[in-house]
Amino acid sequence: MTAELPPYEFAFPGPLRDQLVAAVLNGTKTSTTGLLQDNEIEGVPLPTVGSRFAVIDSAGRPVAVIELVEVRVARIGDVDLDHARDEGEGYTSVAAWRAGHEDYWHGDDYRGWLGDPTFTIDDDTPAVLERFRLVETL
Repeated sequence: MTAELPPYEFAFPGPLRDQLVAAVLNGTKTSTTGLLQDNEIEGVPLPTVGSRFAVIDSAGRPVAVIELVEVRVARIGDVDLDHARDEGEGYTSVAAWRAGHEDYWHGDDYRGWLGDPTFTIDDDTPAVLERFRLVETL
């Protein structure tokens, strides 16, 4: 079944991905945020509610199946506390969520992937906010 599902990769392989995948598997992570520009750069349309994906761990193995239950585009400045909390990373405020995500998007891995060492986000940067449910652990 998972062979037919598109892969879903949280962050880049390594400790952050391992942490996020563990949070998906234990049920504490039920939302995630990406930048709209990532879909545009990769030429991938926005996912739709009901879409299922195989969650990929740092070793490249499928470890779970998730199903999207909500997809919306919002300004970074409009992300709410429920979404931030449901990311499963222990955020207790939108400010903490924002700081953690700025660290990621302003970090060497993301800027290197973009090929832009000075890339920054601001309140108006469009983000894709996804909410999902864990369907199956593999």
